[in-house]
Amino acid sequence: MDHIVTEYAQTAKGTDVFAFGENWQRFLRDLDDDRIVKAEKSLVEMLEHDSLAGKRFLDIGSGSGLFSLVARRLGAAVRSFDVDPASVACAKALRDQYRRDDPDWEISAGSALDPDFLGTLGQWDIVYSWGVLHHTGAMWKALENVDSLVAENGLLFIAIYNHQGGPTRRWTCVKKTYVSLPPYLRFLVLWPCFVRMWAKAFLRDVLLGHPVRAWREYSRERGMSPWRDVVDWVGGYPFEASTPEDIFEFYKKKGYVLRKLRTRNGHGCNEFVFQKLG
Repeated sequence: MDHIVTEYAQTAKGTDVFAFGENWQRFLRDLDDDRIVKAEKSLVEMLEHDSLAGKRFLDIGSGSGLFSLVARRLGAAVRSFDVDPASVACAKALRDQYRRDDPDWEISAGSALDPDFLGTLGQWDIVYSWGVLHHTGAMWKALENVDSLVAENGLLFIAIYNHQGGPTRRWTCVKKTYVSLPPYLRFLVLWPCFVRMWAKAFLRDVLLGHPVRAWREYSRERGMSPWRDVVDWVGGYPFEASTPEDIFEFYKKKGYVLRKLRTRNGHGCNEFVFQKLG
């Protein structure tokens, strides 16, 4: 485990990194059956499969472990890994709560930038990495590495931050500032960003007579927490982004076809489901 922790610290190339695992631990305190069902629905919609029975599902950067749990509920044999020991602990806690002693859900520490570790994993019917690879400090290398994990005719489901040019560069500065501050001062960055991201939606909902409707709809989309996602977004450093076209061309050259795409106009993640042709 020690070498994994060391590698995680080095991904930021000598700077601070965001404690994703601590954020996920807080998210799990509010996790309930309703959020799990919403997460399951979102996975079914993107993969276009009501059941994953007989499939093998690899969750790269498993975070809270929520989508590993969802894949297991849908019938897949699951392997989860994350570079952050706190995230590994989250996934194990979730498994203990909902799938105790389940032999078909394996969890470990590991990095998408470690070829030796990846070489032990074999190939999988579904490789899933939502909002992870752009935080490794070497996004294109990570995108390259996951190719070897996808079985012939298998699916690769990734989500990568949308590149917006100037706004992306400015957000990079914000994120770097946030993680460089002592924890007790980070609210000086976090709260102005929260207002910037949500004030317009709150005001619109109040004027329309539907307070916090946008907040509730956000929770329905993937079963995630809007507040925890704001913290994740503001603090998420290292940070890279890409246009949808560049991601598409990257995997097209590797023999993939795009099965489903969901794009964002703003700073969110573009979602891709590719299939690796035999």
